Amino acid sequence: MRRFLLPLILLALFIGESIFVQVTPHDLLGSGKIAVPRFLMVALLFLTIFGSKKHGIFYGLLFGLLFDIVYVEIIGIYLFLFPVIAFITTKLMRILQTNIAMASIIVLLGITLLEAGVYQMNLLIHHTDMEFAVFLSSRLLPTLILNAIFIILAVYPFKRLSEKFADSLSE
Repeated sequence: MRRFLLPLILLALFIGESIFVQVTPHDLLGSGKIAVPRFLMVALLFLTIFGSKKHGIFYGLLFGLLFDIVYVEIIGIYLFLFPVIAFITTKLMRILQTNIAMASIIVLLGITLLEAGVYQMNLLIHHTDMEFAVFLSSRLLPTLILNAIFIILAVYPFKRLSEKFADSLSE
């Protein structure tokens, strides 16, 4: 049962993101502001930082595919970005100190890369005509604020869960 805990939590976060979007008021941050919950990405990056790098990338690939199948018309963008951002995170954490503050900043950087990648792909295939400055102020900044609040609330449980998962792998 213990080895299924992490995938179940990741699945709950995957489902919880869409529920969060449905239950929060759309004008919470003001008109035209879009705050995208990236709770699953936060958990994946904390798993990559504090737990198993290999499993962080694997779950990034798995949930990226699931994210593309369920939410996106084009399969590939999240399938590509989730594991690539997890991989970049592993490389950055080799250089930087592995503490909660630095990990939180790196996770926010990962979310920035994810949002920028999705924006660029949508711009490339003409799904959006939003200017980059508008994207920064109306989507990226509210998304980072929302996810920073989530990180503040969830950093210690995710750190502990990731470390326990890594310990169970070594046993």
